Amino acid sequence: MFKTIINFCLVIPVFLIIPSKSISQVVRNTEETSVKKLIKQRFIKFENIPEIISSSNLELKSLKKLVQASSFNLSSKISQRYPKLNLNANGLPEYLYSESFNNYANDTKTSQFKINPSLNLRWDIIDPTRGLEITSSKNRYEIARNNYRIKKQDLIQEAKARYHKYQKSIEDEKNAQIAVELSRTSLKDAKAKLEVGIGTKFELLEASSQLERDKQLLKEKTIAKEVNLISLKQIFNIDLEEDYLIEKKQKLVGFWFHSLEKILKSGLNNSYSLKNLSLQNSIKRNQAQNFKNANLPIIFISNSLSSSFSRGSALTQQIDPDRSSSTYSNQISLNLTWNFFNAGQNNNSFKAKQAEAEAEKLKFLNLQNIIQTNISEAYLNLLKNKDKLIATKQEIIASKEALRLARLRYDSGISTLKDVLIRQKELTLSQSKNIDAIYNYNINLDKLERLTFLEKNKDCNSNINTNENRKDSICNY
Repeated sequence: MFKTIINFCLVIPVFLIIPSKSISQVVRNTEETSVKKLIKQRFIKFENIPEIISSSNLELKSLKKLVQASSFNLSSKISQRYPKLNLNANGLPEYLYSESFNNYANDTKTSQFKINPSLNLRWDIIDPTRGLEITSSKNRYEIARNNYRIKKQDLIQEAKARYHKYQKSIEDEKNAQIAVELSRTSLKDAKAKLEVGIGTKFELLEASSQLERDKQLLKEKTIAKEVNLISLKQIFNIDLEEDYLIEKKQKLVGFWFHSLEKILKSGLNNSYSLKNLSLQNSIKRNQAQNFKNANLPIIFISNSLSSSFSRGSALTQQIDPDRSSSTYSNQISLNLTWNFFNAGQNNNSFKAKQAEAEAEKLKFLNLQNIIQTNISEAYLNLLKNKDKLIATKQEIIASKEALRLARLRYDSGISTLKDVLIRQKELTLSQSKNIDAIYNYNINLDKLERLTFLEKNKDCNSNINTNENRKDSICNY
């Protein structure tokens, strides 16, 4: 009967120790990303950037491991709700041999093998700090997930920016090649006129100098293109020696028709950085309350089952190696521990954490202002570059016509080569400004998507604003 009671006391704690479901398993299943395939295609499209970054970027993979570590820490804190079971054994086994000599009594000997196992259980029924620690761990886990999301969005935006920069460098190279061809034509015309005696050597030198300057510009743009390609491969975690086709034509990636009021509201409501500051504030307040609760008692149940087994004789005149003995004992108790005085240490720590919580609140307000400023700047820059796109397109048309007329005047002998070179440089500059306007427009468009969590429109005609359907609208770009 006694052994049955002992076994029953041991079985109940063992069942209490085993959680119904592993939190870490749930977290791993939740966090498992659907994007698993690596880069297998040789043609990288702009639309594939989020998928490629999610599956192959090394920095993002590192942060994913930190999220897993945070989930394990959360599981560790939740396990405090369950009993703890410890097994101790003094000697596995222990052998004791001794002899005792006494001039008034018989001499005795001891020769025994012993083993003394004990099973100890502790279950904290009431722990005033445990619940707050679990809540704080949940907040830290959520912060880790938010940090992963923030970094993922930042890397996607950075990859898009490098993609646009690579496309821009291709267009810059083409523009420089056009400038070289125009300069070669001008040099050829200057040589032809000099040979027939209607040109000057000064014009020939001017044309030659302009050609060298354009060749140098072309070389710089070509190097810049290669550097931008390396930078793009690096963020995609692509082998630099492998060849990948990347869409080379520079174009507008979308259109933005959301109002400033809407994007400000969406940016503030969905910002993971603001959510993290709120969670940090909650953690600080939980830590402050924890210092107060540290002065409250902890009530726990303990169960200790101990036993002793021995073989041999102890303190006898003759050793009997077949003699054995055993004992069992089981002790269950309800206990209390209460650190009710520590000279104000917990109270001061409480005030410190409260002050840190107030600091997090001020950080939240400051970050709100920064986000609003960044969104407003990106929005206004987008509008500026949208107008610049239309203006530079018209400027290119005018520059081409001006260059054509300047060549006609030069060929007719009513103008100089210098006028042709000036118009040529104006055309190169206007084309360069147009390339920059497309690049800056796309950069600010991606930035607005990142900051506001709203999607751009891919179809310009989907806008209900009839002003966008004018002839000089960006829809016709």
